[in-house]
Amino acid sequence: MKTNPNSADEPRPEYEFKGGVRGKYAARFAAGSNVVVLEPDVAAEFASTAAVNDALRAYLQRRKSGHGGGA
Repeated sequence: MKTNPNSADEPRPEYEFKGGVRGKYAARFAAGSNVVVLEPDVAAEFASTAAVNDALRAYLQRRKSGHGGGA
């Protein structure tokens, strides 16, 4: 199936949104999400999401045991 390169911004006919409700599930999604955006200099110190989570868990464990600093 060939596509017209000029119609890349046009929705396909089978994508019909009449009657749709914008943001219908936005509140439910936000309630189950906790997105934290790291500053670029901080993010550069971690190789992956798992590394960030591991570091935070270690910090929380130290803090709970009374050996951590700050907040």
